[in-house]
Amino acid sequence: MESKDTNKQIDIYSKDIPFIEGPRRRETELFTVIQIMMEFIKGFRTFHFCGPCITVFGSARIKEDNPYYKMTMDIGARLARMGLTVMTGGGSGLMEAANRGAREAEGRSVGCNILLPQEQDPNPYMDKWMDFQFFFVRKVMLIKYSYGFIVMPGGVGTMDELFQALTLIQTKKVTNFPVVLIGTDYYKDVTELFDKMCEEKTISKTDKELFLITDSIDEAISHIQTHAVEKFNLNIKKIPQRSKLLFE
Repeated sequence: MESKDTNKQIDIYSKDIPFIEGPRRRETELFTVIQIMMEFIKGFRTFHFCGPCITVFGSARIKEDNPYYKMTMDIGARLARMGLTVMTGGGSGLMEAANRGAREAEGRSVGCNILLPQEQDPNPYMDKWMDFQFFFVRKVMLIKYSYGFIVMPGGVGTMDELFQALTLIQTKKVTNFPVVLIGTDYYKDVTELFDKMCEEKTISKTDKELFLITDSIDEAISHIQTHAVEKFNLNIKKIPQRSKLLFE
């Protein structure tokens, strides 16, 4: 019985694996492209009406008794009270905390859950979410609908999401949205890394201005208010109307 469950988990997780292994039969590649396209379309339909979002990144492994959990709940609640939709990776830990804070503040709470063999079951505090097979499709959705990013302490996945957002902003593939890192001590190596890159001239000095690092929820929320809500007039931004023609 245990063996069957394990195989089922591996099958769910393995959608990404064959796609990046190299050339396959042409019909197989075509079928994969169709799967990817359908996942994009489903994502567009799922989140099109969720309203202006702020995405909160963070670890799935941090438990409720950790101070960062309560801090993330507070951030989620305050974003919701600003009229913003809180979007997360949909999992447990700090993702759950952000969604929970938004839900308890009676705000909008959504998530992009990735199917993994461990850690990543959708948390119960989302109004709407989608399960993704492909990591890169999920990452597009986490960026596409957001006007800012708050990065709580996290591991490799959180670092991937952080640097993807910074890369897109740095290269002007997306607008200069605010990025806030919470935890000056936790992220001190990131600041040192950026100092080193400036020293070696692998980035510009202005690239250090792409993000704010703070321990203060007030400062983080104020930064989002100034550089997202006010800059993009999010208080008056209307949610798109549903189309009966498209069965929305």
